[in-house]
Amino acid sequence: MNVSALLAAGNGASLDSVAGTEVIGSARSPSPQPSPIKGEGATPPLPPRGGGVGGEGEFRTLCALEDIPRLGSRVVQSAAGDIAVFRTADDAVFALHDKCPHKGGPLSQGIVHGRQVACPLHGWKIGLEDGNAAAPDIGCTKPFAVKVEDGLVLLKV
Repeated sequence: MNVSALLAAGNGASLDSVAGTEVIGSARSPSPQPSPIKGEGATPPLPPRGGGVGGEGEFRTLCALEDIPRLGSRVVQSAAGDIAVFRTADDAVFALHDKCPHKGGPLSQGIVHGRQVACPLHGWKIGLEDGNAAAPDIGCTKPFAVKVEDGLVLLKV
């Protein structure tokens, strides 16, 4: 069930539950689809609250897992910058700052394979679990805590 269906079903989900997130696109989606979160009634971007892995913050609902394509991503705008939320072939979900440590390329537009994403600019491989570049490259991007509960993706903000 996608977020639109959740909202229509009236099961308690609301645009307020996304807590200021705005999902702005899907890389690797088979066909462009408007985000069920973006649009009229969407709230402003997430405030910076230390939501990185191990940081303080609380989990907020972003979207349904099925709204992120397998081997693809969604981008969430936040006051701290864009966050790319990735889904692997086995439905694991990871979140990273949407900027390659090499030249700042949008990781959300990269190719997901295994537990890595390849930057679309120069092919750097970035670990989805920790944001570290694979050797021989050196660098990292900030990971964010993310989890799936009852088919919904939650991001720590």
